[in-house]
Amino acid sequence: MIRIFLTGYMGAGKTTLGKALARKLNLSFVDLDWYIEERYHKTVSELFKERGETGFRELERAMLHEVAEFEDAIISTGGGAPCFFDNMDFMNRQGETVFLDVRPEALFKRLKVAKQQRPILQNKTDDELMEFIVQALASRRPFYTQAKHVFGAEELEDRSQIDRSVECLLQQLSLG
Repeated sequence: MIRIFLTGYMGAGKTTLGKALARKLNLSFVDLDWYIEERYHKTVSELFKERGETGFRELERAMLHEVAEFEDAIISTGGGAPCFFDNMDFMNRQGETVFLDVRPEALFKRLKVAKQQRPILQNKTDDELMEFIVQALASRRPFYTQAKHVFGAEELEDRSQIDRSVECLLQQLSLG
């Protein structure tokens, strides 16, 4: 039975690498945010607005516990999921955990082009976006680094980089 949790900041490549890894290992891929949206028929942004951060984080924790029962799955968590309650300890007990470590400059480049899909980033100038990323990453890093594995995920720009990253991650996880 394989259960791998991918953690990291938004734009780190959790979905990109997770899907490719799941395909390579013939496992299910679960994006925790998508799972929540499917279950509640609302976007994460809508749920956040309705319930506030505390209410959303409680719901997210419950859904994390639910997907952690899945066997043979790659689970991509929301960027904040590891930072609340005992979520990181819980994931470490339930399977392998991987922090996708990406420098703020690379995250900025990725998030700048995806700003419109991410309500929290939409109205930020480039300077504000960079500052936001640096500050958020600094506050979340102590949680992310509790993962069993830290993996540099900066090279996910094309199919060959993604394939190479999958192979490197498989070696790191002793699955390759």
